[in-house]
Amino acid sequence: MTATAPPPPALTARALNRATLARQSLLAREPVGVEEAVRRVVALQAQQPGSPYVALWNRVADFDPAALDEAIGGFRLVRSTLMRITLHLVHAEDYRPFRQAVEPTLRGSRLRDRRFTDTGITPDGADALLPELLAYADRSRTGEELRLRAEELWGGGDLTAAAGRMLRQYAPLWHVPSGPPWQYATSPGFVASGPAPVPTSPEAAAEGLEALAERYLAGFGPASAADLGQFGLVQRGRARAALDALVARGAAEVLAGPDGAVLYDLPGAVRPDGRTPAPPRLMAMWDSTLLAYADRSRIVPDAYRRDVIRINGDVLPTLLVDGYVAGAWRPVEGGVEAAAFHPLTAGDWAGLAAEAASLGPLLAGRDPRIYGRYDHWWAKGLPAAETRLLPC
Repeated sequence: MTATAPPPPALTARALNRATLARQSLLAREPVGVEEAVRRVVALQAQQPGSPYVALWNRVADFDPAALDEAIGGFRLVRSTLMRITLHLVHAEDYRPFRQAVEPTLRGSRLRDRRFTDTGITPDGADALLPELLAYADRSRTGEELRLRAEELWGGGDLTAAAGRMLRQYAPLWHVPSGPPWQYATSPGFVASGPAPVPTSPEAAAEGLEALAERYLAGFGPASAADLGQFGLVQRGRARAALDALVARGAAEVLAGPDGAVLYDLPGAVRPDGRTPAPPRLMAMWDSTLLAYADRSRIVPDAYRRDVIRINGDVLPTLLVDGYVAGAWRPVEGGVEAAAFHPLTAGDWAGLAAEAASLGPLLAGRDPRIYGRYDHWWAKGLPAAETRLLPC
């Protein structure tokens, strides 16, 4: 009789935290190019144009912002509405499967929104005009130009500004770079993502979600079906089906998490011990690690969640200490203002000060007040146990 190997022990919460930090290049800055870095972390949330620069500065050794400028300017990295119906920066080769994966979510949220349907255009009507609209976007077009062209193609009356925005967010369009400091203007141009349309069938959506699931596990695993559903804003049943398909073909395995949670991961993926040291970091606003899980306590302690993930969806730039959110930061005159939500050690403050000194030249050369428009959150008050000015 052949002995059966005992199952591996359940992963602890700290082990999951360290796995995320390792996959996201937050245990140590990696000597990789910006394009490979973006692929490793899957996608960078990018509605704040400067945040991908700060996110990659946290992850890439000797990060050169000019290299990111070049990759964006050459459309090797592209910005578009994708997961969670928000703007993300992804590798151009990943755009198509990721877009297929979130197609049902985008379609329902944009083409069935009353701001769109009240104009009289049905989802089928949008499908009919989309090919010619994309052909018109073979070069950079403004949002207003696209709205007027869609109105002309529709021929059924006025297309409101809101309806035009819904259609732009649904259509497979890339934002056109505008140049420094952060490559994307407040009102960007738009260009079609490619000459071939993105498939929109249920089969294509399932295929795309399976591809996204595999990449998600590589960048954020181990994770549950609920976590994948949160990351992509896709139905949990679709997420589970995609993960189970990976298991069926041997591309993923099932693990036990805290409290018996069913988790998925890639076989042989890096899973450091929970005692692995984690260096301090000044995380970008809307950093993906804070939003990639249904259980956000993997990175954000429950006590601080509402303080850093605001009710309107703003996700503040955070202090990461021992792998967990420990406060928030903002650039101010003379350096970085760091507000710690609990007392930190002298070593923690020294590490954060070193990070601020490293970040300073990046901000000074681009926009020293990168997050200045969000100062109102500080004016409203944060639960700071201690606040320090860290010179840049």
